Amino acid sequence: MKIRDHLEKKQIKQTKHKEEILTESEIKDLMGVHRDTYKRGKGGAFRKR
Repeated sequence: MKIRDHLEKKQIKQTKHKEEILTESEIKDLMGVHRDTYKRGKGGAFRKR
């Protein structure tokens, strides 16, 4: 028996999903390219660089 025989119809539909196509700007946003950078400053406080 195959795995597919044991799954319900809802589960079979969920396994078939389209590949999501992301733009270059969306990929950079997910990677966190435009995030602020913080470093430990004097006294252990976080400071924006």
